[in-house]
Amino acid sequence: MADALTYAALPSRALIAVGGPDWRDFLQGLITQDVETMAPGEARFGALLTPQGRLLYDLFVVGREDGAWLDVEAAHRDAVIQRLIMYRLRAKVELAADDTPISILFPDPDGEPSAGWVRDPRLPELGWRGYGASAPAGAALADEAAREAQKLALGVPGPADWGSDKTYPIEANFDLLNGIDFRKGCFVGQETTSRMKRRGQIKSRMLPIRFDGPAPAPGSEILAGELRAGEVLSGGDGRAMALLRLDRALDGALTVDGRPVAVEQPAWFLAALGVEAA
Repeated sequence: MADALTYAALPSRALIAVGGPDWRDFLQGLITQDVETMAPGEARFGALLTPQGRLLYDLFVVGREDGAWLDVEAAHRDAVIQRLIMYRLRAKVELAADDTPISILFPDPDGEPSAGWVRDPRLPELGWRGYGASAPAGAALADEAAREAQKLALGVPGPADWGSDKTYPIEANFDLLNGIDFRKGCFVGQETTSRMKRRGQIKSRMLPIRFDGPAPAPGSEILAGELRAGEVLSGGDGRAMALLRLDRALDGALTVDGRPVAVEQPAWFLAALGVEAA
């Protein structure tokens, strides 16, 4: 039986309107995603990195007829605008906060929703993102916690897991979730990001873990025997996201606070790595 179509507002997200004659060139040189070929009504997932290649802010770029929206964390919108202004220099780019509400429709509905909906570019199961869009007839209404539970069930990390200026985007699986275009050329933090991918220097990734009972506190150490194998990020009863050392976490028994935990490798994760699911 298919999951019921669910609509939820996303108050944790907010928009920045980007326009002006140079907006494409401006974003193209900054973020991990290609915007040169993006069409109106299309969304692409990406990030703004530090010059050292660490993840500052995730974002969705949403194509519009006269520019784009940046869909960012509401708590960081002002900081993102200030960061963009710092890079603007003489570029003819306009930046402004936009209070159009953001919502989500999931899982992937049959057919294309009405105007205002854009497909989530990460995974089909994540459905559609709405910008000023109303709930379709028959959709169940939910809060943002339902969306977070769906993401965790799919093994898709989010801002609560990667924070700001702590994690490399590849560790947060941006390369596997259509969040980095390695063919687009330069962007801020591109050298480190491309080197990690090219040399295969990916020692840690975010993956879901299962356990009995309530989630361990964020930052709790995951052990493989007596060796550190990672740390707990965000989660709830029975399931959490973790940043794991791949050389220690994928073989053998793991514990957190003396409790056994099991690592899951979602089907999309294995497929993106070219590995067949067992």
